[in-house]
Amino acid sequence: MPNIKPVSDLKNYTAVISQLSYGNRIYLTRNGQGTCALIDMKELDDLDRQKALLQLMTRLNDSKRSVHEDGMVSLEDLEAELGIRQ
Repeated sequence: MPNIKPVSDLKNYTAVISQLSYGNRIYLTRNGQGTCALIDMKELDDLDRQKALLQLMTRLNDSKRSVHEDGMVSLEDLEAELGIRQ
């Protein structure tokens, strides 16, 4: 169950932070509307790694699709495009 607290509870910051743990985020509200969330640093690091992995996998899939749809460029054509001649 989500841990939802009014922003005013941050007056007692230590009590709020003591309830924070991995997988147990604290959502803060102002006037009944969500404002922000507190999240464990290890969980944030894990989410950042997952996001980076998802971005990498998306780019790899885009590359694979491009190879199948558009084909590949020969080394000679690439060298000519880059102005590299051996």
